[in-house]
Amino acid sequence: MGDGRWGGAERWRSAGGTLGRVIVVWAVSTLTMLILAGLLPDFELQSADGDSFTRTALTAAAAAGAFGLLGALVWPLIVRALLLVPALVLGLLVFFLNGSMLLVALWLIPDGRGAANPETAVVVAAVMSAVASATSTGLAVRDDDAYRRRLYRLTGRTRPRASVEAPEQVPGTVFLQLDGVGHHVLRDAVADGLMPTVAAWLADGHRLTPWRTDWSSQTGASQLGILHGSNEDVPAFRWYEKDTGRLMVSNRPASAVELQRRAVRRTGDGGLLTVDGASRGNLFSGGADQLALVLSMAARRGPRNRSRAGYFAYFSDPANAVRTAGSFVAECVREILQSTRALLRRDTPRVSRGGTYPFVRAFATVLERDVVVSAVMGDMLGGRTAVYADLVAYDEVAHHSGPHGRDTDQVLRRLDRSIALIATVAEHAPRPYRIVLLSDHGQSAGETFEGAYGLTLKELVRAGCGLPVPRRVRRTRSGSEARDAARDALRLALHRPVDETGEAERELPARSSEPLVLASGNLGLVSFPDVPHRMTREEIDRRHPALLRTLAHHPGVGFVLVASAEHGSVVLARGGVEVPVAELDDGGPLAVFGPGAARAVRRTDGFPHVADIMVNSMYDPATGTVHAFEEQIGSHGGLGGEQSHPFLLSPPELSPPVGAGEELVGAEQVHRVLRRWLRECSGPQVPLAISPPPKESESSIPVDRPVAQDKNH
Repeated sequence: MGDGRWGGAERWRSAGGTLGRVIVVWAVSTLTMLILAGLLPDFELQSADGDSFTRTALTAAAAAGAFGLLGALVWPLIVRALLLVPALVLGLLVFFLNGSMLLVALWLIPDGRGAANPETAVVVAAVMSAVASATSTGLAVRDDDAYRRRLYRLTGRTRPRASVEAPEQVPGTVFLQLDGVGHHVLRDAVADGLMPTVAAWLADGHRLTPWRTDWSSQTGASQLGILHGSNEDVPAFRWYEKDTGRLMVSNRPASAVELQRRAVRRTGDGGLLTVDGASRGNLFSGGADQLALVLSMAARRGPRNRSRAGYFAYFSDPANAVRTAGSFVAECVREILQSTRALLRRDTPRVSRGGTYPFVRAFATVLERDVVVSAVMGDMLGGRTAVYADLVAYDEVAHHSGPHGRDTDQVLRRLDRSIALIATVAEHAPRPYRIVLLSDHGQSAGETFEGAYGLTLKELVRAGCGLPVPRRVRRTRSGSEARDAARDALRLALHRPVDETGEAERELPARSSEPLVLASGNLGLVSFPDVPHRMTREEIDRRHPALLRTLAHHPGVGFVLVASAEHGSVVLARGGVEVPVAELDDGGPLAVFGPGAARAVRRTDGFPHVADIMVNSMYDPATGTVHAFEEQIGSHGGLGGEQSHPFLLSPPELSPPVGAGEELVGAEQVHRVLRRWLRECSGPQVPLAISPPPKESESSIPVDRPVAQDKNH
């Protein structure tokens, strides 16, 4: 009886507190509207004959109340109706839609006392949304229950899921992937004060463990291995498969779903996240049931397509929408100013940063970050067991600005703030959470191969084959995950099929007897499409006697891998060096690439779809320089420097990743470590199902032609 009265009193106090906060927010919004009416000549809250201050204040209160109600009731419906609009377009529509709601609110005021032109309405609506959000957050911070309810609302949650049992005793795990942030970069960022949250964790006993990637040091290979336990037969970011005629590209939806299907078939397991998991902003699902912005699911059609579900949860709050849209515009301006400064200062190395790149950068550093972070917050508030999320901001900026410098320092600061926000939300979750930070690869700096030597790898290969080299050759496409994700999101959201053939046809040589040259950072792949098997050195020498010698002796090339009928496979390098792969060790031509290089090359040499010729650029250990075969001054994809050394940062409650004196090598071993940590947190992980089923994965991609699901760069 007493407990019932106490519970009723608590509910009344909670309701009273909520009502009080609503009144305060309403009052602050009214005051904001009065101030804006006094500052902006085109914004009126009075009749043509003038009104008393009291009457004007009542008009402002009515307009603020109407605007708030429209934001709470109508805005979510608008966003849901626009859910299939591309994220970039939705970001540009936010200001217009918010301004339109203000005009409607002014129209609802009796006697026509409220008026504003459309441009002014956009400004007023943006300011009022920001002020109301800040006020509401400030009032809720001191009240844990209110703050928790606000977080639930902002992330699309209303209450924890009922399926969570004994959350106090069973912690959940959040894996945050900082795409492209190498071990050295993280360590330096902490030392320089750029990442205070990470610094505090290290001071509290978190373990910072470097690990070594495979030869293909890029997100496709690393994340596939981390999430699905196998990255077998992924030789690069993009490669040509002779048996199927496919040009596989890790961040194309058709390729991603095929790679995931192969990994699931190889391991017999759905992935790291099959037990109550969520996958956010990744290339692959990891077997998770809850998906948002997952590339391998991006081309799905029908009600099961949840790849853009995270957009609605985030943009359903107008304050979120306005803040992200404003930050999006600010990031575009920031990029234009930074690129202009680099141009005026004649910084070197430098690549082109014009065209759509400012929008692509803003997508990666603002929109994708905000939506993914919000989704992770919602997962924690919902009590989900395992969450894996990828934040691609640093990787995108480092490709064009370089992995070290003022531009990337700013990105690292903002990433640290996102980590701090997620850690704060974890304190309000219905179960404790262990947050693990990791990266999929690092980045190595250096001038592009073309910038250093005046010709592309494709031109060098054609010259070695005795083929004509055109004076003007289209630049090698960049492997930026964010750029292609933004482009494909645009196509898919407009119900236009992803171009699975057109771009590849431009990549493929005009004649099948000519070489196909592909670039993955500082790793180049040369294939001859007209030969159905992997060509041997002897066959290549008979067809193009100067090609291998031209490549191996070029100063921008570190080494070349090619099959040999006599020696199995061999590594060729400058000075006439030839080493059979069977006899390869970390000395000789691979010495500068550090420990593990021989193992990585030997493993890739055994892949069924390894290219006829694998070309790794030079690496200068004194400067850390590599030469990307793409238009990138911060690159990854091959061997050489920081790109091969990502990190794993784990809380002290979890067991050490490896034993004393041991190394963590390869994405597949990282997967096993993360599996072990999930067992430590929640007991044995029994996969509920293999998700997605292989047949469904294949059929979910619209393909107009039977040959090559993925024929674009």
